[in-house]
Amino acid sequence: MESLGTVDGPGIRFVVFMQGCPLRCLYCHNPDTWELDAGTEYSPQQLVEEIIKYKAFMQASSGGVTFSGGEPLLQADFLLATSELLKEQGISVAIDTSGFIWNDKAKEAVKMADIILLDIKNFNHEVYKMLTGVSLEPTLKMLDYLRDNNITTWVRYVLVPGLTDNTDSIRKLAEHLKGFKNVEKVELLAFHKMGEYKWKKLGLEYKLADTDVPDKKLMLEVKGIFEDNNIKVSANI
Repeated sequence: MESLGTVDGPGIRFVVFMQGCPLRCLYCHNPDTWELDAGTEYSPQQLVEEIIKYKAFMQASSGGVTFSGGEPLLQADFLLATSELLKEQGISVAIDTSGFIWNDKAKEAVKMADIILLDIKNFNHEVYKMLTGVSLEPTLKMLDYLRDNNITTWVRYVLVPGLTDNTDSIRKLAEHLKGFKNVEKVELLAFHKMGEYKWKKLGLEYKLADTDVPDKKLMLEVKGIFEDNNIKVSANI
């Protein structure tokens, strides 16, 4: 848990990193959240009791709670129950998700949220599968559902040189997103290696050890592609 997060949605946020993820992203900075049976168990009520200690900070900044991971929708029942309790406290909810878990329970949890942070790793289906180990299709279905139900969405895109900087694919993503009025902005995130030590600690091979972080020129180029399609972009340049 992170009590005063500022990069996972609007305002000051209490960030809950949930265990379990079906993706194996090459640049993942939280591989310690992959396994579902790790971590510390909380009931929805116990977690909310921790969260409300910071209610004043969240409300003063128009913030709230962000469920991240891992993939929070793997635990959709828990997410739904906790979100209901948070709403009773007047606390807003954001879900940071890959969109891969897409079933009826996930739909209920998504509709309960105030904002979805949807991580679209790449718009090229083959690159996406190579990068994550899973299909892009469920994410695109969630994206359509978010549009059809007018659920506020921020699309997140991590720019990794030599991996997700394929500009043709980025243009296609930008053109696709033009028709989604619910997408408030794209968050363009620069690849970093701050989680590399976790891979080593877990005995995992980190295949991006020799990959450089994106330079300012590349970040501005990709930012411009989205802006050329009238999409608002925030970027950590």
